[in-house]
Amino acid sequence: MTHRRTRPTRGWRAAVCATTGGLCNPGPSAAEAHDHDLIDLTRTALPGSHRIAVVSAKGGVGKTTTTACLGLTLAEHRGDRIVALDANPDAGTLADRLTGQSRVTVRDLLNNLDHIRSWADISRYTSLAGRLQVLASEQDPASSEAFHRDEYNAVIALLADYNNVLLTDCGTGLVHSAMDGVLAAADTLVIAGTPTLDGASRASKTMDWLIAHGHRRLVDNAVVALACDRDSRDLDQRGIRDHFRTRARAVVDIPADPHLALGGRITLAELRRDTRHAYLRLAAHVAAQFDHQETP
Repeated sequence: MTHRRTRPTRGWRAAVCATTGGLCNPGPSAAEAHDHDLIDLTRTALPGSHRIAVVSAKGGVGKTTTTACLGLTLAEHRGDRIVALDANPDAGTLADRLTGQSRVTVRDLLNNLDHIRSWADISRYTSLAGRLQVLASEQDPASSEAFHRDEYNAVIALLADYNNVLLTDCGTGLVHSAMDGVLAAADTLVIAGTPTLDGASRASKTMDWLIAHGHRRLVDNAVVALACDRDSRDLDQRGIRDHFRTRARAVVDIPADPHLALGGRITLAELRRDTRHAYLRLAAHVAAQFDHQETP
């Protein structure tokens, strides 16, 4: 793609363009032009709905953070409706990381399914992070009912009637009932891992388990998101990335970021530029599957 006529927004190129009132437009840098290409791909038209599941057999590898930042990035650049569902059966933290509101949960939605007739009805059970709708998980595992496959199917079918992109932040268990529903409904998988011995091993074993249980197509087209806030000089990190590239559609490194390390509410504007770029790449890889494009 060419962006020569696009006004640059960074560095000396933006300064020259602004100073001359646009008469001298050197165009965006190669890096900025690449971001424009990724944004264009992230905005790929989507007929109907598309279900994205963020999975891992191991906790603490950035699965919820990945779901949150992917959802925020898609919502920032797309004009359609996007919702993120926390399907963690053990008091998931997705809503806390995005909106800080988890008093109304998926259990409340399930208890009132028969009364929902519109998008406005659904919005009573979600909170907003920018343009991203967020549906919280049950926050009291001791008193909550099991979130099983049939319930997940009912929720995701309802959400698909009123939303275009549906993200599910899954629990770490691959064998609980809701997870069976997640995998059966998913169009795209994002597999969370880290470039460490345990994080990479668990991500690879997650892929093995999925293939063994009939989900090879999902694995072959998956995007692996590696949270690089933990690493080891004793490991061949390039080898880890190459391993996943042979097994999945793409691999995206998510750099360490102090804003994410806080563990609080996530705001895209607070992320470093290279972190925002990494999540934009992740969003582009996912959106490329809306009509099977290749990612630049």
